[in-house]
Amino acid sequence: MADQDWMPLRQRLSYSIGHFLNDLCASMWFTYFLVYYHSVLGFNTTYAGILLLIGQLADGICTPIVGYESDHSAGCRWYSRRKSWHLVGTVSVIFSFPFIFNPCLACTDSTPQWAALVYFAPFIVIFQFGWAATQISHLSLIPELARNEHEKVELTAFRYAFTVVANITVYAVAWLLLHFQVGQSDDLAESTHLGRQDVPVFRNLALLMVGLGSLFSVMFHIGTKEEKQQYARLPEPEEPAQGPARDCKRRSPAQSLLRWKDWLKEPSFYQFTYFLGLVAILAFASWVALDRHMGISVYGAAVVLGVGSATILVTSLSMTADLIGVNSQSGAFVYGAMSFTDKVANGLAVVLIQSLHPCQSQLCCFACVQFYHYVMVLVTGGVAILAVFFLSSIMIWPIGVRFHGVCVNGMVGSAQVVCAEVPPVEQDDILVN
Repeated sequence: MADQDWMPLRQRLSYSIGHFLNDLCASMWFTYFLVYYHSVLGFNTTYAGILLLIGQLADGICTPIVGYESDHSAGCRWYSRRKSWHLVGTVSVIFSFPFIFNPCLACTDSTPQWAALVYFAPFIVIFQFGWAATQISHLSLIPELARNEHEKVELTAFRYAFTVVANITVYAVAWLLLHFQVGQSDDLAESTHLGRQDVPVFRNLALLMVGLGSLFSVMFHIGTKEEKQQYARLPEPEEPAQGPARDCKRRSPAQSLLRWKDWLKEPSFYQFTYFLGLVAILAFASWVALDRHMGISVYGAAVVLGVGSATILVTSLSMTADLIGVNSQSGAFVYGAMSFTDKVANGLAVVLIQSLHPCQSQLCCFACVQFYHYVMVLVTGGVAILAVFFLSSIMIWPIGVRFHGVCVNGMVGSAQVVCAEVPPVEQDDILVN
């Protein structure tokens, strides 16, 4: 392939940073949310877990809805559809996330925790809606921007590279802020345990991450060029074919472009993971199970876990892009639906773990250490073993769209009809009427 056929490096990099704000916020959410609400604000473990579950449920519900709406809307009149949703999501995240890592503005020491929960819940829902809108619109750009399979994988890998950078950034800045906080404290108890005095640390961390992420989002919108297109209308099943569309139906048994419900009938829709990544996850679980007093070796185990997680994430997103193929008009729904199970399962797992927490105080006891030790073994190992069984289904149903052909009733204002007979595995042999 000629060099001019490849996506320019500037375009690839500008796309890759489009999820940086989400990655920064996600790193804070999953790493410090429970710590902040339990150890700093003083919420009991159940309430803290409920707040996280509210966020995960909101995210899980919003992702397929945003995907569906993104596929069926043309975007703003002056902006392309995917970047329009990305902009909406970015603004929602910017204006909601700082409130999540800031104390309740209307609460006092006598305010019951359930009232504070009601205060934080709307900000969490808005944040998760914005996060979902940004994530789905950003992922949906991969099949539209990439010109070949290699570019799909490359964009996914670049995107994940900046996810790693975002995680490192959050941890580094948090370490610096906590280090300065400890240096300013004369109380030994305050310097060794998190408490109300650390509220400014997490507030400043949230503001810094939102500010930095916003800068990268601006760079993404300036550097990423999404073509404004006119999209074919997806006919309803009961709608009779007219004119050229009727001829298309006679010449080919193909059906209309895939709608959101058509994806639910495809076996490949449910086939995501990757064997080597699962091996690494199982190795991590085995390592933690055998080494009950992990010292410095915890860093080695973390590397193994990171390798497995990165492999599964990058390959699963690449497989999703392959599954979507030429059906990018409904690709956002696919990404949204794939994310639904992930978000809801995470939220339910956290609530269950928090409800079983053995320590009654805000400080971690010896039983807490053993509890989380076995949580890491059972959760990661159990999910990996379950995923192996799903992975084996690929041997029976290789990835690809089988049950639906493609028939485009022209673009808006055009009489052109494109029909396709889709073989059992690959989408080829497109006929132009």
